[in-house]
Amino acid sequence: MDNSKTKRLQARKNRVFRVRKKLSGTDVRPRLSVAKSNKHIYAQIIDDVAGTTLVGFGTLSKENKNTEHNGKSKATARYIGKQIAERALKKNIQTVIFDRGRFKFHGLVAELAEGAREAGLRF
Repeated sequence: MDNSKTKRLQARKNRVFRVRKKLSGTDVRPRLSVAKSNKHIYAQIIDDVAGTTLVGFGTLSKENKNTEHNGKSKATARYIGKQIAERALKKNIQTVIFDRGRFKFHGLVAELAEGAREAGLRF
């Protein structure tokens, strides 16, 4: 790898660690983690103490395969936020810690958060 690519990857890792060093999910208040790729968006609710994923949903989930919400858009992000919140409430999880990862809190990440808040999840 050339030096510019190494610097870019190291900067990405630093952004992740800068956000994550302040956040840790417990069984009482797990962590809602958001991940994006070039084509998809995902959300997970994680208990860091036990090291388990409690709930997960994204554009590649089985229930979401052949719907209009299988791409990457603001409407899809809001839908995924609502779905993750509904699944969390079924498992009796009302409050979470929001983990934006290395992404800025705008655009798709903000829409996902609004969707989760609309469906009743508190953070």
